[in-house]
Amino acid sequence: MTSQTAHRPTAAALNMVGAMCIIGAIDIYVAVIAQTLSLWQFLIMRLLLAAPIVLALSAMGFGTVRPRGVRAVAVRSTLIATGMFCYFGALAFMPIAMALAGLFTSPIFVLLLTAFVLRQRIGPWRIGAVAVGFAGILVVLGPSGGSLGWVIVLPVLGGMLYASGVVATRALCEGESTLCLLLGIFVAQGVLGTAILAIITVAQPEVGAGGMAFLSRGWVWPIEDAWPYLLLQVVGSVLGVGLLNRAYQLGEASHVAIFEYSVMIFGPFFGWWLLGQPVTWVQGLGIALIAGAGIIIAIRSSTP
Repeated sequence: MTSQTAHRPTAAALNMVGAMCIIGAIDIYVAVIAQTLSLWQFLIMRLLLAAPIVLALSAMGFGTVRPRGVRAVAVRSTLIATGMFCYFGALAFMPIAMALAGLFTSPIFVLLLTAFVLRQRIGPWRIGAVAVGFAGILVVLGPSGGSLGWVIVLPVLGGMLYASGVVATRALCEGESTLCLLLGIFVAQGVLGTAILAIITVAQPEVGAGGMAFLSRGWVWPIEDAWPYLLLQVVGSVLGVGLLNRAYQLGEASHVAIFEYSVMIFGPFFGWWLLGQPVTWVQGLGIALIAGAGIIIAIRSSTP
């Protein structure tokens, strides 16, 4: 990072808050898409719609899509793509507030992987933050978690896999361009989605009701009703991730990461405002605990 970009904390914060506002607004519509498509078709369509945008940005000079290390990018992309499977799948069963709370446990898992896999020392502040974060998980998922059954683990599993992808990014993908890593995620989602959709086509399982249809439904066509939400999701994802990466270019990572937790305000707000998803005060308390834990980890991670 150059000194020119390192001294723009306000611009970095505004870029991150803008990114989280966009992501919080578009992700709520995955629940609407789930009423028509399967998760696997949704991911394939995301690849088909997003790849031309990313390639066009690369042609315009915003970065290369050619990886330096194909295997490293593939491992990182597969981990994050699988984590996003879990997150998107959870959105068909639960309000976005609960799904985000599970996904944003990722800093806690990053810290645990750093300590136990990379063997780096963590201090008492961050150990305490892990405890606070897990308490937040129990608070958010506890009140209504019993009625969801096994689905309750999906967003937390997504957070763990996403954290593994973050660690892989740091350990394996240094020097890779933003567009390369972004396209890698879309490709991994599309490839894995195609494989699972092929299995569903051969096995022809019974399509369940509600959220289970999102996981067990095959290819659906035509999809006129879903097109507006698909386009919104894809364009919003590319724009949101672009602003997110720009934020990290303009400011110190540990400070910028704090503003990433604004999505836990925007997501529940848009879910309540646009789709009528309720957020109880108990869930709000749990979200605050998880966000607080992540902020402590971000601050203390920058402290020698």
